[in-house]
Amino acid sequence: MWNGPSFDSVFDETHNNFGGYGSGSEARRSAREEFFESGREDARRILKVLEQDGPGFDAKAAISEMQVRVSGFLVREVLKGILKNINYANKTRCAKLGYKFFVWSGQQEAYRHTTNSYHLILKICAECEEYKAMWRLVDEMTENGFPTTARTFNILICTCGEAGLARKVVERFIKSKMFNYRPFKHSYSAILHTLLSVNQFKLIEWVYQQMLSDGFSPDILSYNILMYAKYKLGKLDQFHRLLDEMGRCGFSPDFHTYNILLHVLGKGDKPLAALNLLNHMKEVGLNPGVLHFTTLIDGLSCAGNLDACKYFFDEMIKNGCVPDVVCYTVLIKGYMVAGELEKAQEKFDEMIAKGHLPNVFTYNSMIYGYCMAGKFEEACAMLKEMEARGCNPNFVVYSTLVNHLRRAGRLSEARELASVCIIYCMQCTTEEFLPMIHLKGSLAGVSFHS
Repeated sequence: MWNGPSFDSVFDETHNNFGGYGSGSEARRSAREEFFESGREDARRILKVLEQDGPGFDAKAAISEMQVRVSGFLVREVLKGILKNINYANKTRCAKLGYKFFVWSGQQEAYRHTTNSYHLILKICAECEEYKAMWRLVDEMTENGFPTTARTFNILICTCGEAGLARKVVERFIKSKMFNYRPFKHSYSAILHTLLSVNQFKLIEWVYQQMLSDGFSPDILSYNILMYAKYKLGKLDQFHRLLDEMGRCGFSPDFHTYNILLHVLGKGDKPLAALNLLNHMKEVGLNPGVLHFTTLIDGLSCAGNLDACKYFFDEMIKNGCVPDVVCYTVLIKGYMVAGELEKAQEKFDEMIAKGHLPNVFTYNSMIYGYCMAGKFEEACAMLKEMEARGCNPNFVVYSTLVNHLRRAGRLSEARELASVCIIYCMQCTTEEFLPMIHLKGSLAGVSFHS
């Protein structure tokens, strides 16, 4: 059930946390490495014991007999080992074993759980959809004097948002006196920022109104978040009113504000207005970066204006900005969607020649374009190249190829690739596995083998 944990150390082992130089420093470094290796080995042994838990076998007693040294590092390794191995089939068992170990370790002398260990068990409960257990753990955190941080909120909102409980989470954190909201100005800013990261745009509007009702004035961060939410909800009139209000309140647009504006102008296919905005940025002393040009190119490619995409790509280079893999991928995707395969391949080759390795999104854009054009040999060649370069395909890559092969009537190839996809599914977390169910349902005529 378990793979041995091979996670990075909780400390940065590239730095000498013990200080000093010379033979004494070397001895301390050797002791530290020995501590980490011993902790990893103990974690592997504990995971094997937990795997045997069941009727007639008391895992807690067996772990106690091991007489391991319980530390924050050991608890982290065990919980991360459980988290790594959660999948759709074993989530209930993983939740029970994770909580059992968490309780056992918290009862040991000379050890006390940390906020990080609570976050790990919360993440396990989240992956396993154990919502009631999550709330009990948050209550326990508060009772034990641990502040609930932005990370705590993020774990809860990501999970409970999918279950339709997002507003309940927000209300609780607004009322909480133990919510540690650093580095944000106040807890509302932290909540708004987190809601933006999980695309809870309607909830952003509600939280913003609560913030104003409680007497908090908006700052540039809250204005940016609310404006983006209004745009995503299609409320452009309110978007522009907020922009004007921000200026009247004495706030000048920052890098993020300009990025939002370029996103809006790009999606609206307004290249001239975007060019004027870029020039205005320079006039006020804010030089556009790769992020701003990439955002604009992405919007324009969605609008189908590839000539404007190429113009701004060239302008970016003229302005001294070096395009990165994300920028190249955005342009490649635009060409592929438009069916301009040669231009996409040209940019793909140029990117590699410039020293940028394609990522999974780059390869998926190429594979998607070739599939759309019916060039399955080229698409499969891209998949092989991807694997050869050490870039692991994800669900989107597999589903793109399998679905297009099926639609083209190439069922034997689709079946073969679907079998590979199933192996990938078995190694996924619950969050990654759920889309696979939809893939299976869409593959009429393709047999899946266990």
